[in-house]
Amino acid sequence: MSRRGTRRAESGAVNHGRGALMTLDLARWQFALTSINHFFFVPVTIGLAFLTAVLQTAWHRTSKPEYLRLTRFFGTLLVINVAVGVVTGLVQEFEFGMNWSAYSRLVGDIFGAPLAMEGLIAFFLESTFLGLWIFGWDRLSRRVHLLAIWLVALGTVLSAAFIMAANSWMQHPVGYAISKATGRPQLNDIWAVLTNPVFLWGYLHIIVASLVTASAVMLAVSAWQLRKENTAVFGFSFRLSLIVLVPAIILAMFVGSELGVIEARYQPMKIAAAEAQWTTCQPCSFSLFQIGGGNDDHTPIQIIQVPHLLSLLATNSWNGKVIGLTPLQARYAKKYGPGDYVPNVFIQYWAMRVMAYAAGLVLLLGLWGLWLIRRKSFATSRWFLLAATWAVILPFVMNTAGWLLTESGRQPWIVQGIQLTRNGVSPSVTFTDVVISMVVFGLLYTALGVLDAVLMVRYSRRELPPAPPPVDTQERVPSMLY
Repeated sequence: MSRRGTRRAESGAVNHGRGALMTLDLARWQFALTSINHFFFVPVTIGLAFLTAVLQTAWHRTSKPEYLRLTRFFGTLLVINVAVGVVTGLVQEFEFGMNWSAYSRLVGDIFGAPLAMEGLIAFFLESTFLGLWIFGWDRLSRRVHLLAIWLVALGTVLSAAFIMAANSWMQHPVGYAISKATGRPQLNDIWAVLTNPVFLWGYLHIIVASLVTASAVMLAVSAWQLRKENTAVFGFSFRLSLIVLVPAIILAMFVGSELGVIEARYQPMKIAAAEAQWTTCQPCSFSLFQIGGGNDDHTPIQIIQVPHLLSLLATNSWNGKVIGLTPLQARYAKKYGPGDYVPNVFIQYWAMRVMAYAAGLVLLLGLWGLWLIRRKSFATSRWFLLAATWAVILPFVMNTAGWLLTESGRQPWIVQGIQLTRNGVSPSVTFTDVVISMVVFGLLYTALGVLDAVLMVRYSRRELPPAPPPVDTQERVPSMLY
């Protein structure tokens, strides 16, 4: 995403001028700003919808009032997150028409299909049944009300599926043919788009990352409440969050590794940049830390190396070959014409390690928590409760680094092998236009982010109300307003 990397990608066949380059830089920064901010909310929504449904299912099966109280408590956090997250997501779709109209004209016939499906199927499903769930506590039977929250959870995962299908097509275009009449790609096989290997592994990675994020949020809230000695109710949500968190982070690490193998096959430049690997190697070591090795320095000082690990991560083979950036650059220049096709190596290298190291810390925290549960001392372990409260930051760092790795690594392509990023920007949008809109969006997103954080933290610290009086389990859901 860096300005230096963008400028380097612009060297080549067409000289658009300094003003066009600056407009392109800002347009990319603006989309990065809106995308990263939006994805703060997405995994929380997906994961909390599932966890809230699990809590309500536990209440439906047992009729224990503490499960109902937790359902309403974490359900409120879900509603807050959805309300703010929807606003941040709407801006992105408008940006395709505002800043990236050339991209939209070229591939809109394909890119628009999964986006339309997301809006017409997933978003309506999610929003409709979320409304029924919010306002149906005194009006729907317990079974119907429980079904509503599960359909909300289904809507969130369907929404992610269609968005990821569109994004994965940009990473690895499939299911299209170039129209002889227009010269533009046209969709001819939607099934190929929905079975794109980049999509299948990338989508699974998003889902498990969402479970990790929401579990960490639930763990942090529960740990904070346990520090106030609210053990009777929040002990259950504490255990539930860890039971989901540990398998989810292990699965996320495995799926992320397999996604790396897929990307090494279809986007070898991205994987080589993630290791700052300028020369072809076989077998290949993975450096835990290095100095240098960026776009201007092809001889990094690797502090610690793990033999064969890069070969395993990139090829699933102990002695697998990883093609270096230098030979890949020569191959791309021969195939696509003059230009610099190497992404920003600094971003790639450290984004991968920040993501992996944050995941490792989350796993260690989760294992520590399970060990305390086994010893029945989790409620009195002040050090763990403090660590769990602050560790909620780690999944958001991990998610942001993952998106930087995915999107920056595709550069200089906006659609791999079809359209360069510099050719996708709107020709009629000026530098001043982007500056003004970026300032407006920056202020708006900052305000929304602060509002969401304040509401989430403030509500997370509230005391639960007393348990409601017993009700007939076959009757409607009791109202609990607090």
